[in-house]
Amino acid sequence: MVVKNSNGLTLLTIKDMFKLPNQKHTATKGRFFHHKEEACPGTPLYRKKLGEGILGEANNDGTIFIDVSVEEGSAEERQVLSHEMKHLTDMKTGKLKYDDNSIKWNGVEYPRAEGMILYEGEWVPEGGKEFPWEKH
Repeated sequence: MVVKNSNGLTLLTIKDMFKLPNQKHTATKGRFFHHKEEACPGTPLYRKKLGEGILGEANNDGTIFIDVSVEEGSAEERQVLSHEMKHLTDMKTGKLKYDDNSIKWNGVEYPRAEGMILYEGEWVPEGGKEFPWEKH
């Protein structure tokens, strides 16, 4: 399927990119693209009001939430998306896993409750910079 983006460029879908040599290619520009509502191809992005001080969240289902206060196209948005994409990568490779009761990082499980995580004997607020999974 071939579509045109808002700039009038013809975009080629993955299906059309891998045609055999004797098959006609219908576009020459913009072969790789993503929809506005994706952080990158295959990673849905949702803008919503998040908790106080929270700019982004990476979710187990492969989606990213970004707070409505983050301006679209800003340097802050790029930084938040990059940070959350790193979390998604860590989750997909098995390095990071979480549920309502714990965070597991490199095989070590850390209990969590009411927005806090038990780390090195102390309860620390989620998102704290001291956590190894937040250091990237």
